Amino acid sequence: MSSVGIKELKNRLTYYIRLAKQGEELVVTERGKPVALIQALHSATDVTTLEARLARLAAQGGVTLPNRKPSRNIKPRRVRGKPISRIILDERR
Repeated sequence: MSSVGIKELKNRLTYYIRLAKQGEELVVTERGKPVALIQALHSATDVTTLEARLARLAAQGGVTLPNRKPSRNIKPRRVRGKPISRIILDERR
């Protein structure tokens, strides 16, 4: 595990990201005090936010993240009959 100052990280970000992708853990320091940890997603253990979980799944190939924002023009439609969840449960039996 190596440490890097914020200024150095900013100046050579691509290099340090490449190190993290290779499995290196980097401690980011501000005036000599640790403030953050940079590590590869596949080695992260305490993933708490939804965005972090999705990013980890995408890195593992479990999901494909959208490459654009969702359209706001989609309107929900009313469907008559049984709910889809009920139909799926009935089909499983």
